[in-house]
Amino acid sequence: MSLILASQSPRRKQLLEWAEIPFDIVVKSTDETYPSNLPIDEVPVFIAHDKAVSVRNHIAENLPQNIGKTILAADTVVVLENTIIGKPTDRANAINILKALSGKKHAVITGVVLLSENKEIAFADTTYVTFHPITEAEIIFYVDKYKPYDKAGAYAIQEWIGVVGIKSIEGDFYNVMGLPVSRVIQQLKLIS
Repeated sequence: MSLILASQSPRRKQLLEWAEIPFDIVVKSTDETYPSNLPIDEVPVFIAHDKAVSVRNHIAENLPQNIGKTILAADTVVVLENTIIGKPTDRANAINILKALSGKKHAVITGVVLLSENKEIAFADTTYVTFHPITEAEIIFYVDKYKPYDKAGAYAIQEWIGVVGIKSIEGDFYNVMGLPVSRVIQQLKLIS
């Protein structure tokens, strides 16, 4: 299968490489806003759909050699107490986000859209992550060393804070990294 990954995420790229799925990367920046009345679990699918359509249009106009390839777009949100926690805006915001997550359970929802010439598959996958209580010193150490400013929820599960701070995970570990790879592979079988 010829696949286009509509993402600059190094983690999504790594996960597809681990799954040994051949792909090319084509990205087109999109506005990641969404209607305020959209249910939270539909937000990442809405954003992923916008990314997929934007890349499809870009390919049609500029990269005709890629027409006909399936586009994979994804978006991940972290949800704490019915509120979407975005990417941190700065160091202080990252520290505050992690303080809010400390000792609590939150949801990580990844919306995925697969777009072929004549078919679209869209779904969301949810994983629940519970942190142990994390001290302020640990949070500051993590933020200063790993600089998680490009990550929803201000953390990456595969980094230090995930290794030492996570108490439990319910669901797909790789979904928290940014892509529920095994489910994507199952859905790719249906779109080809």
